Amino acid sequence: MERDDIIIRGAIVHILDSTIGMPVLSDQLLELGPDLNDFLRSHIYKIAVSDDKKNCRFNDEEGFLYQCIKSFTEDNIISASQEMAGFLYTIMNQNITIPPGDFFIVTYQTGSTPYLALLKMNYKETYIHYAYSQEGINYNDIIKQKVTLPSEGARLSEAVLINLQDFSLQLVERKHEINGVKTNYLSTMFLQCETELSQKSKLNIITKAVEQVQEKYFGNDFDKAMEVKSVIHEEYTNQGAINVENISEKLFGEQAEIKEELSEKLKKYNLEAEEVKPINKQTTKKFEKQYLTTDTGIEINIPMDQYNDKNNVEFINNPDGTISVLIKNINSITSK
Repeated sequence: MERDDIIIRGAIVHILDSTIGMPVLSDQLLELGPDLNDFLRSHIYKIAVSDDKKNCRFNDEEGFLYQCIKSFTEDNIISASQEMAGFLYTIMNQNITIPPGDFFIVTYQTGSTPYLALLKMNYKETYIHYAYSQEGINYNDIIKQKVTLPSEGARLSEAVLINLQDFSLQLVERKHEINGVKTNYLSTMFLQCETELSQKSKLNIITKAVEQVQEKYFGNDFDKAMEVKSVIHEEYTNQGAINVENISEKLFGEQAEIKEELSEKLKKYNLEAEEVKPINKQTTKKFEKQYLTTDTGIEINIPMDQYNDKNNVEFINNPDGTISVLIKNINSITSK
């Protein structure tokens, strides 16, 4: 999906500031000029292509929000959005650690599929200038603005995209302290839905498990540690996905004990046969280079295609136990 595939149809915003004791609910839709369209489209797109988002499904068809969504139409967007905003505000008012913000309810479509976006834009503190005139003298001052919305380039930490055809949800959220426990209140209390791990979380868990197994069985084997990153990069580049079983086979081959231990580690997360498909380049960027630091403080960043080409980079294990790095075929070197 491209950003321009998102067509904004309607939007309304409600002010959910728990410090003022009551929600300020709007009775009118927003006027969707070009700037506001771009603002909303940008935030929706960032969520849709984020590897931090989690797929989830309603686990209680009697739940308040499910009933709101099930009966939702564009004709009742004002009243439905007020009900949803009021429900969210009640949760916020009972749990003061949840940050205040503006709650945007947006209808949009991609292709022929209608969606509903629930965007909670938590306030940011910024400074703005303030100019005034008194008795013919101009004064310029700087004041703190405590209810600034996230910029168009920011990533929202709390938002939901709902497919209005099949009621599937995509969610980004942040934990806040509820009754002394860090809780994903947006999914558990507001949506009452059951979430999956995000693609980014899955990749991090898999990578950490592989590294732990590698370290246990191969210790400080420098070559094996680099091979882990190289194999993951190669798998993603060639397949567009990272398959756990393929990674295990390429790294550990006939070593059944090691492969079994990796599988057991990942079973706790139901990832032992997972295929992870990150869609955001930033998620896999860390696998594009080998980042090396020597005990003498030298740092070396090697692009993976150069690392895999032995005509360009060679690691030499010396008889005295030290390692030499030979970089070949250099035409020029630039100092930065």
